[in-house]
Amino acid sequence: MEPKTAQNSLTIMNELVLPNDTNPLNNLMGGRLLHWMDIAAAIAAQKHCNRVVVTASVDNVSFQHPVKLGDVITIKAKVTRAFNTSVEVRLNVWAENIPTGTKIKSNEAFYTFVALDNDGKTVPVPALIPQTDGEKELYEGALRRRQLRLILGGRMKPEDATELKALFKIS
Repeated sequence: MEPKTAQNSLTIMNELVLPNDTNPLNNLMGGRLLHWMDIAAAIAAQKHCNRVVVTASVDNVSFQHPVKLGDVITIKAKVTRAFNTSVEVRLNVWAENIPTGTKIKSNEAFYTFVALDNDGKTVPVPALIPQTDGEKELYEGALRRRQLRLILGGRMKPEDATELKALFKIS
């Protein structure tokens, strides 16, 4: 299986915030944004894996700024690291008011996806080769983020999280 670069998975998705997407304050509903983010992240993961993928986890998503009715949302998703059968995808979300020209970053998050075969069984995924300094930094941090996810999900004991423990060792 040939390794891939992060650029191979880059996905940019745009959505217009319409009345059906908003709450009574005319702000984008958080659940709708999470839905759009899941779609963009899944597309990036599928581009990397050349497989159907399913969402395994969503890291903390904080809403930094309200997104208003009529704003255009731009979601950028890119694979940051591949593990055995899963990939981590980073998302950045921008809201743009086209008439005023203002653009603000509203959200960011990490999603994890698992690749499946036609029978729904997990399959190996291609390795990722980070190229830029930013990609290398995200790649290096991905193992710590993965260990934290596994601990929080009850699938790893804290004492087994060697990468996380290394952050707190005092010399």
